[in-house]
Amino acid sequence: MSATEAMEERSEKMAIGCEVVQCYAQLASTVRLMARLAQAGDWGRLPELEARCEEIVERLKVIEPLTTLYPAQRQEARRLIECIQRDQMQVSDAVKPQLERLMVTMTSLYQEKNLGDVYGPKH
Repeated sequence: MSATEAMEERSEKMAIGCEVVQCYAQLASTVRLMARLAQAGDWGRLPELEARCEEIVERLKVIEPLTTLYPAQRQEARRLIECIQRDQMQVSDAVKPQLERLMVTMTSLYQEKNLGDVYGPKH
């Protein structure tokens, strides 16, 4: 491999490394927004943001194996991953009670339907 080719390959890997860190930054920003919305009980945008997270993760699956991050990039990626994990926990903590209420409501509706099937509709 010539010096020019080696330099081009190194430059490409550095660019991909930057994109990896940028993807983690986008993911962290998106998950942080999800945490804020979930804590405020603003559930409407969560599916859209979750889809955005999935797109970013899919991109990371493609590009991350193509490069080795430099120490500073690796450190920044770790920091961002920690932020993502913290914010994901906040989203989960906010969503869990909502899911439990939904399950109770669904169970109640199911039982009501079964009673209606057996005894007829409520009067």
